[in-house]
Order: sequence, then structure tokens, then C-alpha cells
Amino acid sequence: MEIFNKINDTKRFVREVKGRAKTIGFVPTMGALHRGHLSLMEKAKAENDILAVSVFVNPLQFNNPEDLEKYPRDFAKDRKLLEEVGCDLLFYPDVEEMYPEPVSTKYDFGELEKVMEGSMRPGHFNGVAVVVKKLFDIVEPDKAYFGEKDFQQLAIIQKLVKMEHLPVTVVPCPIVREEDGLAMSSRNERLTAGQRQIASFIYQTLKEAVKKSHFMTPDEVRLFVRNRFKDEPDFKLEYFELTDDKELQPVSAWEEAPGIVGFIAAWLGNVRLIDNMRFI
Repeated sequence: MEIFNKINDTKRFVREVKGRAKTIGFVPTMGALHRGHLSLMEKAKAENDILAVSVFVNPLQFNNPEDLEKYPRDFAKDRKLLEEVGCDLLFYPDVEEMYPEPVSTKYDFGELEKVMEGSMRPGHFNGVAVVVKKLFDIVEPDKAYFGEKDFQQLAIIQKLVKMEHLPVTVVPCPIVREEDGLAMSSRNERLTAGQRQIASFIYQTLKEAVKKSHFMTPDEVRLFVRNRFKDEPDFKLEYFELTDDKELQPVSAWEEAPGIVGFIAAWLGNVRLIDNMRFI
């Protein structure tokens, strides 16, 4: 595995690979790797000649400085996992390398960035778009792999690729879950043992909501979920929303869109967890 901290060194490696007509599959990460990340990498490895991964905790997408400070980092563990999965290129820059000058780029994603995560975390998706665009320019992947756990982020990146006419195929990958259904996330490491025991309540609620949707309206399902969380004092529901699966706008009837997804964000102690599930 080649490891580069510098953009120019990475670009030189990419040019050499492209010169041999090799395809590159890319998985951008913020480290703290888990089986969900590895599933993306395994797919990228199977579908391309070269597996490229970045590990970079992007400060631009954290609107809460405390969240950035607490984000788990374990490069030695990440490196070991990357070697085991057969990573060919690891790009591991520091903040000064990625952002030597203040960043002023602003993207307009319309209504897509104003709902759910966008409304709760101002500037978050602009920070995501800035770093993903820069990473795409450096690594020049043929395909880039993103998990559907961050469904809204995935939609933003798909829109970014269209807006900027980027020559990369975005490949969505299914959520990877623990045995009890909890969606895998680097943030799960911050849960206490007791919190971890009850964290799958989010997944169980989504499953129950899907069942209710067969005889309830979307508004009735929303109320059902809110009431479920009121009965669980360990959790604080930030939002539950039912939207179409393209622009992620709220729906009032199941017939409104060919695809509908339910989204949850909730706090368990001081850890913010998100999950989603397809209803239609």
C-alpha cells in the first residue's frame, strides 16, 4: 500500500496508474474505520484495478467544534484494516495540505440542503462538497463509493457531480448494520456500554414505522415515531421525516413519489445517531 500525505505525490501516483490504463475505485473516509467502510472498499476493489482511500477529518463539515475535537481518530488501526482489505493508495493529508488558504467556495444545492441534516447543521453540506470535489480532483477516480447511511450526503454528492460535470460514477452502497440492527458508524464508539445496549431502538422504530405505513398516512406515521421516542427518556429525537428519495422533500401521501425514505436523527446521551430506511 502506497501512503501519501502530499497532494502532488498522490497526483503523480495517479498519473502513473492512469498511464497504464488502470481504473481507480475511491472511498473517501474520515477514518475510525469499521465494517461499513470496509464493505465499500471491498466493492471498490472488486470493480476496479486500484483501490484508493482517503483518511481526512474534514473541519469544514463540522459546525460544532466540540464534535470535531471528539471525532475518533486511530490511524494505526485504520492503516492495519486498509492493508488487510488490499488498499493500493492511501491519501492521508493534514488540514494545511488540503486548505493552505481560507476556503470561500459556496455551492447552491437548492432545497436539498435546506432539510433535515442541512437545517440542523448549517454549512455542513457545503463543507462536504468542498472536500469531495477536491479529493475527486486529486484522486481522479472512475468510481466513488458512498454508504446510504448518509443518504442526504449521498444525494448532495450526486448533485455535485452533475453540477460540476465531474467524470466520476457515484456508487451508492447499502447500510451495513450490527447484529441488533444498529447502523454502523464511527460515532458508535462513543456510546457507553449501557447506551450501546439500547441504541438499536432507532432501527426497531424504523422497522415498526414501515409496518405502520401499510395502514397509516405519512403524518400518522410521523406521529407514531414521535410518540415512541417520547416513551424512551434516554433518547432525544431531533427529527423524523418521510421524503421522496431524490430531492428529499417531505411527502403528505404515499402516492406522491415513486420512492419514499424515512429518516431519523436522535441523541443518545451526547452522541448523535442517524439512520434511514426505505418505505417505498
